Amino acid sequence: MTAATIDNRRANLIGGLWMIASMAAFAFEDVFIKAASKTLPIGEILMLFGLGGAITFASVLIINKEPLFVPDVISPPMRARAGFEIGGRLFYVLAISLTPLSAATVILQATPLVVVAGAALFFGEQVGWRRWTAIIIGMVGVIVIIRPGADSFSLLSILAILGMLGFAGRDLASRAAPKSLSTAILGLYGFLAVIVAGILFSLYQRVPLVGLSTETLLILAGSIIAGVSGYACLMKAMRTGEVSAVTPFRYSRLLFGIACGIVLFGETLTLSMIIGSGLIVVSGMFIMARSRDMKIKPAGTKKPRAEN
Repeated sequence: MTAATIDNRRANLIGGLWMIASMAAFAFEDVFIKAASKTLPIGEILMLFGLGGAITFASVLIINKEPLFVPDVISPPMRARAGFEIGGRLFYVLAISLTPLSAATVILQATPLVVVAGAALFFGEQVGWRRWTAIIIGMVGVIVIIRPGADSFSLLSILAILGMLGFAGRDLASRAAPKSLSTAILGLYGFLAVIVAGILFSLYQRVPLVGLSTETLLILAGSIIAGVSGYACLMKAMRTGEVSAVTPFRYSRLLFGIACGIVLFGETLTLSMIIGSGLIVVSGMFIMARSRDMKIKPAGTKKPRAEN
């Protein structure tokens, strides 16, 4: 085993650990937001959460002596990103507030499948029948979880799906965003969009703002710290090791979300959730493995038709 191979494996291991830390932080962010929703209106939670994150990333930009505004932040991809961020964040926060945390977390894991489908439809990426089949199987997993037509079906389950679609759109728009924009400035304007989501929902809901107790302030502070930490760890993970080796660790969020739902909120893991999450994870892992195989295929090798 060469030194380069050892270094590469070490980088992949470290990147995987960063990804796991990121998913754990995001899971705790969900826990704090769900806890805050017991006493605060959703719109107020979004406004305060967005404000805390925006201040954090603005501080990073100031410390790094980067401008808070550049013309590229109002480019069409960034405007689309803001719209998807508003929708994704609003519907997902509603989902984790009004439905079991474990179920919302499992449905969120379908985001990479939608991103691959969107990349094929909007960016012209080559996605053959095998990966399309995996995408369809993953979507079937989502249907198995929400169980439309069953007595236990709730329209509130659609909230998690809408949130997942919003996040997928945000990720696709981020890919099309100008390369000149730094991670910190993307974070700043992402959290500013969360503030807008809170304002819009507050105007729609017409619920007065609630005074903050010390306990609520600590819960909100915890959500902001967890959210910013998760974002920072995610960026660190994606810049350490190979993307194909690090990305699969995203699914660790499913384990953290389910564990938090069961332990902290007394939720129950149903058979449909187990089957559905299994279909989603297996489909996602297959797509990642297939994408990696296509990338490492020797340049002189003829690619079989519709093989990707």
